[in-house]
Amino acid sequence: MEESSKSRSSGWKIWVVIILLPLIAGILLSLLVPRPILGVIYFGDDINATTAKDLIAQLSYARDTPDVRGVVIILDSPGGTVTDTESVYMELNRLRETKPIVTMVEGMAASGAFYMSVGTDYVFAKPSSMVGNIGVIGYLPDPPFVMENIYSTGPYKMWGSPRDTYVREIEMLKQGFLQAVLLGRGNRLKTTQDVILRGQIWPGADGLRLGLIDELGAQSQAYDKAASLAKISHYRIENLRNLAGLPEPQPLPFYGKANEGVTAHYPTEPGLYYLYIPFMEDQP
Repeated sequence: MEESSKSRSSGWKIWVVIILLPLIAGILLSLLVPRPILGVIYFGDDINATTAKDLIAQLSYARDTPDVRGVVIILDSPGGTVTDTESVYMELNRLRETKPIVTMVEGMAASGAFYMSVGTDYVFAKPSSMVGNIGVIGYLPDPPFVMENIYSTGPYKMWGSPRDTYVREIEMLKQGFLQAVLLGRGNRLKTTQDVILRGQIWPGADGLRLGLIDELGAQSQAYDKAASLAKISHYRIENLRNLAGLPEPQPLPFYGKANEGVTAHYPTEPGLYYLYIPFMEDQP
């Protein structure tokens, strides 16, 4: 009887070992397997040559790194220069060919920043976030004039082009912006082109109604959505700036200085901008 009891006890222990060993081995193995990464880009600045370069470096890192399976952009920006905005937009489209990108609009995605958002797969915002401001602002150069001590071989050698060329270029860029919105939002857009081209900026709740964004939500929902699109779980969230080895951003003045050193709410240099400028009355 005692031997039978010992035999049953020994058999039970063997079964415990048989069950636990694969479980323990599986846990240990899972610890050795790299967890997929959701890369996060925090962007809270205007879009200019410096900030666009940093953005593109982070997008390139995400594209070239297999462990990064999706990207979330935390966005709060009034937009910026035309060329730099378009550069970032094209890199976003390139990354989207292989990996999902989700935008989370915190304070604002206006003008060029909204242009960026339509180059991503899904857009979240807060009810009070500001979105839209679709269009272009052009600061015309001074009219050509004669300078006695400088000789040029053509009337526009020093100025590049007639001033009215800027007006035609603004119209061309406006239509390009419109096409990017139509392409990016597709059948999710619930308003007309006339409304889009007003240049209006809307709170997130109205942006949802108009189809400019996909959902009102929090950052955690943006992470969940990106993971769902990437078909991953048990992921870890990493700051792409750190992974790409970029230094901490240094604040650089983009807007010009008005009289007495007060920061103006507009660029002081001639040029073309996808930019939200809320206080035009400040312009001297």
